[in-house]
Amino acid sequence: MTSPFKIVETNAEQQISEFFRESVGVWRSERRYYTLPDGESKEMISIITIRFLVQGCEELQKLADKHNLPNLVSLTCGAEVTWESSDILNHRQESQGSTLFGALGNTLYRDRGFATSKPVTAEYYFSNTKTLCLRTEYNSSLFEEELKLIGSKYRTRQSIISRAGEQLMIGQYLEKRIEKFVC
Repeated sequence: MTSPFKIVETNAEQQISEFFRESVGVWRSERRYYTLPDGESKEMISIITIRFLVQGCEELQKLADKHNLPNLVSLTCGAEVTWESSDILNHRQESQGSTLFGALGNTLYRDRGFATSKPVTAEYYFSNTKTLCLRTEYNSSLFEEELKLIGSKYRTRQSIISRAGEQLMIGQYLEKRIEKFVC
């Protein structure tokens, strides 16, 4: 078996590593989805747990395998995100699950997408050191997301889902840190 070698991190990989490290912990996420063009909305609350993944760990190796990356390529860092979500109005649990993220260059590899259980990739960049922007395309849809760290206790997120150039949904999130882990 050939072991992956360590790749020197690019500036983008250093930034995403720092962003993931700063996001580690438990978050309470309040969000509202707007369905376009009619504007129907849905309010959700989630408890999100984020764990930092180091280069070479088992989770990132499995993620690389799902994306058929060569054995000599190693994702430089990543995050595991788990969640439990409920509808705010009826207090009914809507979903729970987990997803993995792994970075290599300016690409973020995921074990699943928002609307698919298949592995997907996103191109990412930072508009500043605290704001991560993602662009993911699959199944004829475009998912654009912005995550912004505000101090050490808050994050905001905004997601826009489009198909054939038409915006279908906007999600807006305010996330408050409940617990911070040391990584």
